[in-house]
Amino acid sequence: MNVHASTEDKIGDINDRFYEELEHVFDKFPKYPMKILLGDFNAKVGREDIFKPTIGNESLHEIRNDNGVRAVNFATSKNLTVKSTMFPHRNIHKFTWTSPDGKMHNQIDHMLTDRRRHSSILDVRSFRAADCDTDHFLVVAKIRERLAVSKQTTHRVHMERFNLKKLYEVEGKEQYRVEISNRFAALENLDTEVDVNKTWETIRENIKMSAKESLGNYEPKKHKPWFDKGCSILLDQRKQAKMQWLQDPSELNRDNLNNIRRETSRHFRNKKREYLEDKIDEHAMNSKNKNIRDLYRGINDFKRGYQPSSNLVLSENGDLLADSHNILNRWRNFSY
Repeated sequence: MNVHASTEDKIGDINDRFYEELEHVFDKFPKYPMKILLGDFNAKVGREDIFKPTIGNESLHEIRNDNGVRAVNFATSKNLTVKSTMFPHRNIHKFTWTSPDGKMHNQIDHMLTDRRRHSSILDVRSFRAADCDTDHFLVVAKIRERLAVSKQTTHRVHMERFNLKKLYEVEGKEQYRVEISNRFAALENLDTEVDVNKTWETIRENIKMSAKESLGNYEPKKHKPWFDKGCSILLDQRKQAKMQWLQDPSELNRDNLNNIRRETSRHFRNKKREYLEDKIDEHAMNSKNKNIRDLYRGINDFKRGYQPSSNLVLSENGDLLADSHNILNRWRNFSY
């Protein structure tokens, strides 16, 4: 579960309502699977003995702040441990946030997990060199999950997908027609007394081979089609500038990093704009040519945006269901 808490300067009961909502969602988790909470808690966790064993001795900070107390109290009430405070590392591998001037460092991103499964977490540390273009550093954990070995081994069937869009092109359609005609012409001399299952296997393989030769395999869409070689070069330059600033945090290196960041962001915006303009022209052409299928598919892609896959289902009250039994009941009620 990913969390993002408010900073301490927020007025009112915003932080109290955040932890009330967090508790509401957490209590709906299945009981037995391993639970991991990670993200920006905006919490400085200290090393006070009164909070042990919920916390460890390896926090970056000696004294906690108010958000730190809230996070530790929540972890204690849910039988969790703050694993990001339990592994010895250099301080540069503990802090997770740095101020814009690079002079202030805090450890405010944390990882919490079940106390009964805490030994599954082997290490938690920050990686400063990971170029995420943010004031936070990447926090990485090593996890050793203990899985039950099943006696029955299931084999996943690989479904080969072909580029069916070529069938809408005159050349692609003709190439597939010739390929499959040649292959089926050779099947006319098959023995009619051959087992029907073997005959079907032969026909199916010839259909698949015809599609593979003439259409080729389907290539999934890139998440960012506009990302080209120029974008990759700028990312490498930004990464090198960041490494140089981490090794020598001088004002000159910081200005150089900020300049490359601005140039990279500007280039990305321009490439996105060019990509969107090309897609709009493509949709206009589909509309003009009455290509309704591709037109609606493209418009729906724009409306939906990126859709991550999920195994969770919303209940009637809008809560997330993760348990397989509850999910099946929800689908059963939805179907009826």
